[in-house]
Amino acid sequence: MRYSLVALTALLAFSALAQEAAPAAGPITPKEVIPLFNGKDLSGWKPHLSDASVDPQQVWSVKDGVLRCEGKPSGYIRTVEEYRDYVLIVEWRWPEGKGNNGVLVHTQGKDEVWPKSIECQLQTDNAGDFWVIGGTDFAEHTDKSDRRVPNKVDDAEKPLGEWNTMKIVCEGDTITVFVNDREVNKATQTTVTNGGICLQSEGTPIEFRRVEIRPLEAKP
Repeated sequence: MRYSLVALTALLAFSALAQEAAPAAGPITPKEVIPLFNGKDLSGWKPHLSDASVDPQQVWSVKDGVLRCEGKPSGYIRTVEEYRDYVLIVEWRWPEGKGNNGVLVHTQGKDEVWPKSIECQLQTDNAGDFWVIGGTDFAEHTDKSDRRVPNKVDDAEKPLGEWNTMKIVCEGDTITVFVNDREVNKATQTTVTNGGICLQSEGTPIEFRRVEIRPLEAKP
């Protein structure tokens, strides 16, 4: 009986120590490649739609490793986890002609259309534009009457129906966007540096097949 009591006391002491040593929940800095879309379902994501009566499964579906969004009603899927300091890779295409959509990074606060974030635009002919949402800002956003900061390269997108790749590098207070390996825009001194990642539903069908986070490349 004495041995059991001693063992129990030691176990409780160890549990308390482990709880004290456990890191506080917060934004994750990825150490290895993390596939945000597993090719099968929406595990790791939570949906939000402007019309709460609509079943999210009518808007977002997965087939043959491709994530499809119908585009209506407006809304998004948002990662359950929050991230900081990463490289985000997104592959997308327009299956039914020109369309509008975007990737929201550093998403913070409550779910609404649209949440506090910085949008990296996917819209046809405007991929790589920035939009400030919910009071976010950055140095290159000098015209405060317009929430949009146009991309610097308008011909980086592939023909409709083909897969495009967007790379979004979030490092500290800087966001750099590449479309098909061409740098198209950069935001510095951003007022947000971490948060969730969202894929929008914004009016037209769009398909995604790769959504992953990679660790930032080590600097020499």
